[in-house]
Amino acid sequence: MTTESGSDSESKPDQEAEPQEAAGAQGRAGAPVPEPPNEEQQQALEQFAAAAAHSTPVRREVSDKEQEFAARAAKQLEYQQLEDDKLSQKSSSSKLSRSPLKIVKKPKSMQCKVILLDGSEYTCDVEKRSRGQVLFDKVCEHLNLLEKDYFGLTYRDAENQKNWLDPAKEIKKQVRSGAWHFSFNVKFYPPDPAQLSEDITRYYLCLQLRDDIVSGRLPCSFVTLALLGSYTVQSELGDYDPDECGSDYISEFRFAPNHTKELEDKVIELHKSHRGMTPAEAEMHFLENAKKLSMYGVDLHHAKDSEGVEIMLGVCASGLLIYRDRLRINRFAWPKVLKISYKRNNFYIKIRPGEPEKSE
Repeated sequence: MTTESGSDSESKPDQEAEPQEAAGAQGRAGAPVPEPPNEEQQQALEQFAAAAAHSTPVRREVSDKEQEFAARAAKQLEYQQLEDDKLSQKSSSSKLSRSPLKIVKKPKSMQCKVILLDGSEYTCDVEKRSRGQVLFDKVCEHLNLLEKDYFGLTYRDAENQKNWLDPAKEIKKQVRSGAWHFSFNVKFYPPDPAQLSEDITRYYLCLQLRDDIVSGRLPCSFVTLALLGSYTVQSELGDYDPDECGSDYISEFRFAPNHTKELEDKVIELHKSHRGMTPAEAEMHFLENAKKLSMYGVDLHHAKDSEGVEIMLGVCASGLLIYRDRLRINRFAWPKVLKISYKRNNFYIKIRPGEPEKSE
């Protein structure tokens, strides 16, 4: 039988070699040898093998170790995703916690101290990048002042020179060193104080003129000092009352750089004659007499003429004034001034052509 199987295998095609060998192996093991497939069966087997080559392989059963490994890998992946989520949340929350600090961060503020005309202090805070107008508006609001154009703020620089605070520029670019200390002052003296609309404006102008007189910036004769002093007392204290006013009732006032007992007696004498005068009327009389003074509203600056002689250049509402040895030697009215320019320390005034104004 074995010989026949061998002879048959030689006559069969190559495709049948593998089934015959398998059958021979089974025969040697003692199992019955199946008959070789006929032509129809062989054709069906070939068609099935061709179809199986293009089909999805049959999934084999998964062992316990493979299941355990897959579960462990899934847990590891889940843990890693959880850690990534925590890290992402921490990073985003850190960004959220830092970003509002930049937005909510308040700008640095500076404390400003302003000396008012009555000698009192006004303190306020402004942002460091604020312009001068911000501080000036705060002061005017504190003083209930509406006619602002006549006033301004001054400060001292490193050389102790007085400067006007520019409302259009940042304060920190003007006050470059030291504390932010300012003074509230009259910047433009009205030629006719009666044209002022508010009584409070005239009152602040009176306070400025009183300081100008006491400091010596506004020279006055003895008679004028006594008259202006009497209007000051009437404005502040009202009518003279012999029962309430002792001999030293005006000792708290200063009327001149050199305050004397003689001046006080003259002020008291004139004060008695102002009975019935209201504070507003007394202030108006004060201003009407003060505006007649030659140095009323004149802002003096040290200078030298073209020959190097020391002079004083005065700026006021009427024009430019030139002083030498405390005497006015020339005057340039504003209508005659064609152009004003400067280059470094040189100041040039161009006058309109015509008859020059006589020197005084």
